[in-house]
Amino acid sequence: MRILVVEDDVNLNRQLADALKEVGYVVDQAFDGEEGHFLGDTEPYDAVILDIGLPELDGISVVEKWRSNGKAMPVLMLTARDRWSDKVAGIDAGADDYVAKPFHVEEVLARVRALIRRAAGHASSEIACGPVRLDTKASKATVNGVAMKLTSHEFRLLSYLMHHMGEVVSRTELIEHMYDQDFDRDSNTIEVFVGRLRKKIGVDLIETVRGLGYRMQAPADAD
Repeated sequence: MRILVVEDDVNLNRQLADALKEVGYVVDQAFDGEEGHFLGDTEPYDAVILDIGLPELDGISVVEKWRSNGKAMPVLMLTARDRWSDKVAGIDAGADDYVAKPFHVEEVLARVRALIRRAAGHASSEIACGPVRLDTKASKATVNGVAMKLTSHEFRLLSYLMHHMGEVVSRTELIEHMYDQDFDRDSNTIEVFVGRLRKKIGVDLIETVRGLGYRMQAPADAD
């Protein structure tokens, strides 16, 4: 899962990015509205954390431009303002949720998890596919109740496939959501990670759709 953090406070931006990376997200960072708007307009993100009070271009204008360009990624708006009118303005501009400063980072992480789940059509913090369970809150996965030992890349791949269960996901889409913008991306590595996941899962849940990508779904006779 790939997140964009747009916050002009360098320390806060770093704090959020570090916390997100620690629980398994890939993070891109921007420090003003113009840079943030450009990244959100040209790169695919599973969610965006967007400050309302940004230099160059304010957060409300940024999200309005994204929505007018058809960008539908979930947006969590940060605001230092306590006026209800500012919160309403952010939601009306197209933001999906907001957090007022000062805040606990754990609350931001929880809201981001919820936005990503809802965008993918999942209500619970636990996503199941046959014997595999993905705990989005704890950033852990199990098979038949036994914890899976996954690398960070394997976990990101499994998480993305499970959030999009039943959908065919292309190699390009997986690469775009597993790596940040500066990573030297190689589509061949996806096949390697898929192979490793299949061995660790031990059940045939990841289907190769020839010429299109991969699809993860439980067997038809699964509970």
